[in-house]
Amino acid sequence: AVVVFPIVEAMQKHFSAGSGAYYSDAIFFLSVAMHHIMSTAIHLQCIVQLDLDLKYRSNIRELFLEFDRFPSGAVIGIAREMQPVYRHTFWQYCKENPQSRVGEPPPDGLPGFNSGVMLLDLGAMRTSALYNQLLEPRNVSLLADQYHFRGYLGDQDFFTMIGMEHPGLFHALACGWNRQLCTWWREHGYGDMFQLYYHCDGPVYISINQSNLFIKPFLHQLMPQSAIQKHSLKPQTASNAGVKARWLGKTP
Repeated sequence: AVVVFPIVEAMQKHFSAGSGAYYSDAIFFLSVAMHHIMSTAIHLQCIVQLDLDLKYRSNIRELFLEFDRFPSGAVIGIAREMQPVYRHTFWQYCKENPQSRVGEPPPDGLPGFNSGVMLLDLGAMRTSALYNQLLEPRNVSLLADQYHFRGYLGDQDFFTMIGMEHPGLFHALACGWNRQLCTWWREHGYGDMFQLYYHCDGPVYISINQSNLFIKPFLHQLMPQSAIQKHSLKPQTASNAGVKARWLGKTP
């Protein structure tokens, strides 16, 4: 707890919409420090963390095979975000850096991550000097300032932010492992480019319908009033509706 508390506290400052908001609770940040929470004495090498509102279309055992596909240096397996959430959140950075891939759609862009399905390699998380440096509160603040980033979606905001700077820390799961079905952003300012993010080829193994859950992410802090009016955005938005979490472990 002594190690985890300052990490989670820093995350809550930058990646939640304030005290009492849906994603402000500490449980939405535990994944970032799971290698500290899970003692080495437990003998768990790998954990799959899943939201509770997923629909499974295949044997979850197949997901564990993805650990064998982690490239060198990767500590977490996670799927891309399938809406232009982070194009929106990184608007100021993108305006100042128009040639950046930040927030751009796949295959060449960096659309961010969705934490509804995650593979945590605890051993790799423990031994990665880079990952553990990025967890330090000072470095979280520096990176958030660099990207003008203020999020509201918990752990996935942190993973998205560090993934912009250090994509090699992540193994990108195929979209079929976390097929996100919500279309909220299509109707709220991004209809012309929505399909570039939403498109998913290949079989679907796990899906989630995130519609109809609303939180208050302080969009007025994320974009100026003129931009909100331009995109017909209201000061509330759909978010990933998953309730954390179910954990499945694998021993060495």
